[in-house]
Amino acid sequence: MSVTDRYRGAWEGFWREAPAAPGSVFWDAEPARTAGPHLALFEPHLADPDLPLVDLGCGNGTQTHFLAERFPRVIGADLSAAAITHARRTDGAKGRGRASFRELDAVDKSAVQELHNETGDANVYMRGVLHQCEPADRQPLADSIATLVGERGRAFVVELSQAARPVLIGLAQGPEGPPAKLQPVFAHGIAPGEVLDEEVPRFFGAAGLAVLASGTANLATAEYAPDGSRIELPSHWLVVGRSD
Repeated sequence: MSVTDRYRGAWEGFWREAPAAPGSVFWDAEPARTAGPHLALFEPHLADPDLPLVDLGCGNGTQTHFLAERFPRVIGADLSAAAITHARRTDGAKGRGRASFRELDAVDKSAVQELHNETGDANVYMRGVLHQCEPADRQPLADSIATLVGERGRAFVVELSQAARPVLIGLAQGPEGPPAKLQPVFAHGIAPGEVLDEEVPRFFGAAGLAVLASGTANLATAEYAPDGSRIELPSHWLVVGRSD
Protein backbone atom coordinates (compact mmCIF):
# COMPACT_ATOMS: atom_id res chain seq x y z
CA MET A 1 0.00 0.00 0.00
CA SER A 2 1.17 3.52 -0.74
CA VAL A 3 -0.37 6.97 -0.62
CA THR A 4 -2.54 8.20 -3.47
CA ASP A 5 -1.03 10.08 -6.39
CA ARG A 6 -3.35 13.00 -5.60
CA TYR A 7 -2.03 13.28 -2.06
CA ARG A 8 1.60 12.96 -3.12
CA GLY A 9 1.10 15.47 -5.93
CA ALA A 10 -0.51 18.01 -3.61
CA TRP A 11 2.46 17.96 -1.24
CA GLU A 12 4.99 17.96 -4.05
CA GLY A 13 3.38 21.05 -5.56
CA PHE A 14 3.22 22.78 -2.20
CA TRP A 15 6.88 22.22 -1.36
CA ARG A 16 8.10 23.10 -4.87
CA GLU A 17 6.53 26.54 -4.46
CA ALA A 18 7.29 27.03 -0.77
CA PRO A 19 9.74 29.85 0.04
CA ALA A 20 13.06 28.78 1.51
CA ALA A 21 13.19 31.47 4.20
CA PRO A 22 12.65 30.18 7.76
CA GLY A 23 9.13 30.70 9.03
CA SER A 24 7.62 31.14 5.56
CA VAL A 25 5.42 28.05 5.89
CA PHE A 26 2.33 28.17 8.11
CA TRP A 27 3.43 25.43 10.54
CA ASP A 28 7.18 26.23 10.33
CA ALA A 29 7.41 27.84 13.76
CA GLU A 30 10.80 28.11 15.38
CA PRO A 31 11.86 25.03 17.40
CA ALA A 32 11.87 27.00 20.66
CA ARG A 33 8.06 27.00 20.32
CA THR A 34 7.61 23.53 18.83
CA ALA A 35 10.14 20.71 19.04
CA GLY A 36 11.75 22.25 22.13
CA PRO A 37 8.64 22.05 24.35
CA HIS A 38 7.74 18.69 22.81
CA LEU A 39 11.16 17.30 23.62
CA ALA A 40 10.74 18.30 27.26
CA LEU A 41 7.58 16.15 27.33
CA PHE A 42 9.13 13.28 25.37
CA GLU A 43 12.54 12.82 27.00
CA PRO A 44 11.32 11.54 30.40
CA HIS A 45 9.66 8.60 28.61
CA LEU A 46 12.56 7.53 26.40
CA ALA A 47 13.66 4.02 27.26
CA ASP A 48 16.88 4.54 25.29
CA PRO A 49 17.75 8.12 24.22
CA ASP A 50 20.73 6.83 22.22
CA LEU A 51 18.52 5.14 19.65
CA PRO A 52 18.26 6.81 16.24
CA LEU A 53 15.43 9.33 16.03
CA VAL A 54 13.17 9.58 12.97
CA ASP A 55 11.44 12.91 12.35
CA LEU A 56 8.49 11.56 10.37
CA GLY A 57 6.93 14.13 8.06
CA CYS A 58 9.93 16.41 8.48
CA GLY A 59 8.98 18.90 5.76
CA ASN A 60 11.77 21.43 5.26
CA GLY A 61 13.70 20.07 8.24
CA THR A 62 13.42 22.98 10.69
CA GLN A 63 12.61 20.73 13.63
CA THR A 64 14.97 18.01 12.38
CA HIS A 65 17.93 20.36 12.65
CA PHE A 66 17.01 21.15 16.24
CA LEU A 67 16.59 17.49 17.14
CA ALA A 68 19.93 16.65 15.52
CA GLU A 69 21.67 18.82 18.11
CA ARG A 70 20.29 16.61 20.88
CA PHE A 71 20.39 13.04 19.56
CA PRO A 72 23.35 11.08 18.15
CA ARG A 73 21.59 10.18 14.89
CA VAL A 74 18.54 11.89 13.41
CA ILE A 75 16.80 11.03 10.14
CA GLY A 76 14.28 13.40 8.60
CA ALA A 77 11.78 11.57 6.40
CA ASP A 78 9.06 13.01 4.22
CA LEU A 79 6.79 11.92 1.37
CA SER A 80 7.77 14.93 -0.76
CA ALA A 81 11.04 14.97 -2.68
CA ALA A 82 10.78 18.77 -2.87
CA ALA A 83 10.54 18.99 0.93
CA ILE A 84 13.65 16.85 1.28
CA THR A 85 15.46 19.13 -1.18
CA HIS A 86 14.57 22.10 1.05
CA ALA A 87 15.77 20.23 4.15
CA ARG A 88 19.10 19.20 2.64
CA ARG A 89 19.75 22.67 1.26
CA THR A 90 19.08 24.27 4.64
CA ASP A 91 21.23 21.71 6.42
CA GLY A 92 24.12 22.37 4.07
CA ALA A 93 23.73 26.14 4.26
CA LYS A 94 24.00 26.04 8.03
CA GLY A 95 27.05 23.81 7.88
CA ARG A 96 25.55 21.32 10.26
CA GLY A 97 25.39 18.00 8.49
CA ARG A 98 24.22 16.30 11.67
CA ALA A 99 20.94 15.08 10.20
CA SER A 100 20.27 12.93 7.16
CA PHE A 101 17.15 13.22 5.04
CA ARG A 102 15.26 10.81 2.83
CA GLU A 103 12.09 10.56 0.81
CA LEU A 104 9.75 8.03 2.44
CA ASP A 105 6.17 6.97 1.87
CA ALA A 106 5.31 6.22 5.48
CA VAL A 107 2.38 3.96 4.61
CA ASP A 108 4.52 1.82 2.31
CA LYS A 109 5.10 -1.19 4.57
CA SER A 110 8.14 -2.47 2.70
CA ALA A 111 9.84 0.95 2.64
CA VAL A 112 9.27 1.43 6.36
CA GLN A 113 10.56 -2.08 7.10
CA GLU A 114 13.65 -1.30 5.04
CA LEU A 115 14.30 1.79 7.15
CA HIS A 116 13.88 -0.23 10.34
CA ASN A 117 16.27 -2.86 9.00
CA GLU A 118 18.83 -0.07 8.59
CA THR A 119 18.34 1.72 11.91
CA GLY A 120 17.08 -0.99 14.24
CA ASP A 121 14.58 0.19 16.83
CA ALA A 122 14.20 3.97 16.74
CA ASN A 123 12.49 6.81 18.55
CA VAL A 124 10.02 8.75 16.42
CA TYR A 125 8.87 12.38 16.42
CA MET A 126 5.75 13.13 14.39
CA ARG A 127 3.98 16.49 14.39
CA GLY A 128 0.62 17.04 12.74
CA VAL A 129 0.75 14.29 10.13
CA LEU A 130 -2.23 12.06 10.93
CA HIS A 131 -4.80 14.80 10.38
CA GLN A 132 -3.27 15.56 6.98
CA CYS A 133 -3.46 11.93 5.85
CA GLU A 134 -6.22 10.42 3.80
CA PRO A 135 -8.51 8.59 6.27
CA ALA A 136 -7.57 5.20 4.82
CA ASP A 137 -3.88 5.91 5.46
CA ARG A 138 -4.14 6.69 9.18
CA GLN A 139 -4.09 3.17 10.54
CA PRO A 140 -1.27 2.11 8.18
CA LEU A 141 0.71 5.14 9.36
CA ALA A 142 0.28 4.10 12.99
CA ASP A 143 1.32 0.58 11.99
CA SER A 144 4.46 2.01 10.39
CA ILE A 145 5.35 3.86 13.57
CA ALA A 146 4.99 0.57 15.46
CA THR A 147 7.45 -0.98 13.01
CA LEU A 148 9.97 1.82 13.47
CA VAL A 149 9.89 1.85 17.28
CA GLY A 150 10.11 -1.94 17.54
CA GLU A 151 10.53 -3.14 21.10
CA ARG A 152 12.71 -0.39 22.58
CA GLY A 153 11.70 2.82 20.84
CA ARG A 154 9.13 5.43 21.76
CA ALA A 155 7.11 7.79 19.57
CA PHE A 156 5.99 11.33 20.36
CA VAL A 157 2.91 12.17 18.31
CA VAL A 158 1.29 15.62 18.19
CA GLU A 159 -2.07 16.11 16.47
CA LEU A 160 -4.55 18.92 16.16
CA SER A 161 -7.49 18.37 18.47
CA GLN A 162 -11.12 18.74 17.46
CA ALA A 163 -11.04 22.16 19.13
CA ALA A 164 -8.71 23.34 16.33
CA ARG A 165 -11.45 23.02 13.72
CA PRO A 166 -13.38 26.20 14.64
CA VAL A 167 -10.09 28.09 14.85
CA LEU A 168 -9.13 27.02 11.33
CA ILE A 169 -12.62 27.75 10.01
CA GLY A 170 -12.43 31.21 11.54
CA LEU A 171 -9.08 31.82 9.86
CA ALA A 172 -10.30 30.58 6.49
CA GLN A 173 -13.52 32.60 6.59
CA GLY A 174 -12.14 35.84 8.00
CA PRO A 175 -13.13 39.10 6.29
CA GLU A 176 -9.79 39.25 4.46
CA GLY A 177 -9.64 35.53 3.69
CA PRO A 178 -7.07 33.07 5.04
CA PRO A 179 -3.80 34.49 6.39
CA ALA A 180 -1.03 34.71 3.80
CA LYS A 181 0.87 31.66 5.02
CA LEU A 182 -2.27 29.55 5.10
CA GLN A 183 -3.40 30.40 1.58
CA PRO A 184 -0.91 28.09 -0.22
CA VAL A 185 -2.04 25.17 1.95
CA PHE A 186 -5.62 25.50 0.75
CA ALA A 187 -4.53 26.35 -2.79
CA HIS A 188 -2.82 22.98 -3.11
CA GLY A 189 -5.77 21.06 -1.70
CA ILE A 190 -4.09 20.27 1.62
CA ALA A 191 -6.96 21.42 3.82
CA PRO A 192 -6.64 19.38 7.03
CA GLY A 193 -9.11 16.61 7.72
CA GLU A 194 -10.57 16.21 11.17
CA VAL A 195 -9.39 13.31 13.32
CA LEU A 196 -11.57 12.66 16.34
CA ASP A 197 -9.61 13.02 19.56
CA GLU A 198 -10.47 9.49 20.67
CA GLU A 199 -9.38 7.98 17.34
CA VAL A 200 -5.71 8.79 17.74
CA PRO A 201 -4.96 6.47 20.70
CA ARG A 202 -7.12 3.80 19.05
CA PHE A 203 -4.94 3.81 15.95
CA PHE A 204 -1.86 3.14 18.05
CA GLY A 205 -3.59 0.56 20.22
CA ALA A 206 -4.57 -1.33 17.08
CA ALA A 207 -0.91 -1.15 16.01
CA GLY A 208 0.14 -2.86 19.26
CA LEU A 209 1.43 0.24 21.05
CA ALA A 210 0.42 1.49 24.48
CA VAL A 211 -0.13 5.14 25.40
CA LEU A 212 2.57 5.84 28.00
CA ALA A 213 1.76 9.53 28.50
CA SER A 214 -0.59 12.12 27.02
CA GLY A 215 -1.70 15.70 27.39
CA THR A 216 -2.91 18.84 25.65
CA ALA A 217 -1.02 21.84 24.34
CA ASN A 218 -1.28 24.59 21.77
CA LEU A 219 0.63 24.00 18.54
CA ALA A 220 2.43 27.17 17.50
CA THR A 221 2.35 28.28 13.89
CA ALA A 222 4.51 30.79 12.03
CA GLU A 223 1.54 33.05 11.31
CA TYR A 224 0.05 35.96 13.24
CA ALA A 225 -3.48 37.25 13.76
CA PRO A 226 -4.42 40.82 12.76
CA ASP A 227 -3.87 41.93 16.36
CA GLY A 228 -0.27 40.72 16.19
CA SER A 229 -0.73 37.65 18.37
CA ARG A 230 0.74 34.38 17.17
CA ILE A 231 -1.79 31.88 15.85
CA GLU A 232 -1.75 28.71 17.93
CA LEU A 233 -3.92 25.66 17.35
CA PRO A 234 -5.28 23.39 20.11
CA SER A 235 -3.58 20.01 19.97
CA HIS A 236 -3.01 16.89 21.98
CA TRP A 237 0.09 14.76 22.30
CA LEU A 238 0.87 11.12 23.04
CA VAL A 239 3.94 9.13 23.90
CA VAL A 240 3.49 5.58 22.65
CA GLY A 241 5.59 2.43 22.78
CA ARG A 242 5.54 -1.17 23.83
CA SER A 243 4.21 -1.53 27.33
CA ASP A 244 6.80 -2.39 29.98
